[in-house]
Amino acid sequence: MPVINRIAAIHDDMTAWRHDIHAHPELGFQEERTSAIVAEKLESFGIQVHRGLAKTGVVGVLEGAPGEGAIALRADMDALPILEGNDVAHRSVNDGTMHACGHDGHTTMLLGAARYLAETRNFAGTVYFVFQPAEEGLGGGEAMVKEGLFERFPASAVYGMHNWPGLPPGEIAVRTGPMMAACDEFTITVEGTGAHGAMPHLGHDAVVAAAQIVTGLQSIVARNVDPLEAGVVSVTMIHGGDAFNVIPQAVELAGTVRTFKPEVRNLIAANIERIAESTATAFGTRATANVEARFPATVNTADETDRAEAAAAAVVGTERVHGDLAPCMGSEDFAYMLQARPGSYIWIGNGLGPGGCFLHNPGYDFNDEILPIGASYWATLVERELGAG
Repeated sequence: MPVINRIAAIHDDMTAWRHDIHAHPELGFQEERTSAIVAEKLESFGIQVHRGLAKTGVVGVLEGAPGEGAIALRADMDALPILEGNDVAHRSVNDGTMHACGHDGHTTMLLGAARYLAETRNFAGTVYFVFQPAEEGLGGGEAMVKEGLFERFPASAVYGMHNWPGLPPGEIAVRTGPMMAACDEFTITVEGTGAHGAMPHLGHDAVVAAAQIVTGLQSIVARNVDPLEAGVVSVTMIHGGDAFNVIPQAVELAGTVRTFKPEVRNLIAANIERIAESTATAFGTRATANVEARFPATVNTADETDRAEAAAAAVVGTERVHGDLAPCMGSEDFAYMLQARPGSYIWIGNGLGPGGCFLHNPGYDFNDEILPIGASYWATLVERELGAG
C-alpha cells in the first residue's frame, strides 16, 4: 500500500507520541495535558495554533499556496472512565481512566499528517486541524460548533476518522448517508402506592407496572417501526426498592434509543411516552416519561464521501476500501459538525489480533501499525481535494 514515504519515516515518532498520550489519558473537557502537547507540536511544525475553543479544544491553521479552498480535519482527544486491563509499557498511569476508544491514535494520526503537510505544503488553500475535546457523551463537537468553529475557521467541508476493530489493518470503510446512529436517552418514573410485600393488595405495585413497561417498550421497534427501517430501544437501568419485604413507592427506568432517520426517532419517542403512561394506568399506577435527544445521526454527504473514498483508495488500494459495510448503531458527536458542514466520516481498520477487541473494552489498545496509514489518508485527502500548490 502506498503509504507516503515521508510519513512512514516518522512512524517511530508517531508511536512515541501515541504511547505518551495513551499513558496519560484525560476525560472530556479535562484534556489539559493532551491539548498542550497538541498545541506544542503544531507550533513546532510551523502551524498557527488557536486554543480554548470548547475549553480544551485546539485548532491548527495551515496555509498552502494561494487558493480559495478550505477544509477541516477532525480528531478527538478524550479518554474513558475505565480501568485499563492491558499490561504494556504505555499502560495508563491514571487509574480508572484509559484510552479505550483509540482517541490517542486519532490525535496522533492527525498530528502526523499536520507535520507532513507543514513540511511539503503541496496544496492550495487552507487546512484546519481540529482537535476536539469531550467526544465521549459530553458533546464536545456540539460545543465547538456552537462556539463558532466554522465562523472562525470557515471550512467548506469537514472530515472525520475512527479506528474500527474487526476491520483488518490497511482497510477502510466509508459510505454515503448514515454512518453512525442518533442517540437519545430516556427516563421513566413509575409511581405507585407502597405496601408490605406480604400484603400487596393494599398498594399499587410500581415494580409490576415497571416490568410490564419494559416488555411493552420492546414492541415499539417490532410493531411500530417500518421493518425496513432501523431502531433500537434498550432499557439499561432499573432502580426501585430498599428491602426484600417492602413494595416500593416508585421505580425508575432508564435506557437508550438509537435511530438513523428523524421520523423514526420521533415515532419512538412518542411511543415510549404512550406505552409508559398507558401501561402504568392499567396497573393503577402513574408514569412520567422523558426522552432527551442527545447526538444526531452521523450522515455523510455524497460528494465529500466520493472524495474520501478516492483518497482512501489512493492509499490502501480500491479493493481494500469498503462501501458496503452496514452503518453502526453506536453514536458519534462528529454528527454536529456534519450538520454544520458537508463532509464524510470513515472507519480505518484497527485489526483482529491483540488490541483488536472492540471499543470501550479494558483490553483495547490502538494498533500502532495503522498510524502511517491514517496520516497518509489525511495528507492524501488534502492534496487531492485542495490540489497542488
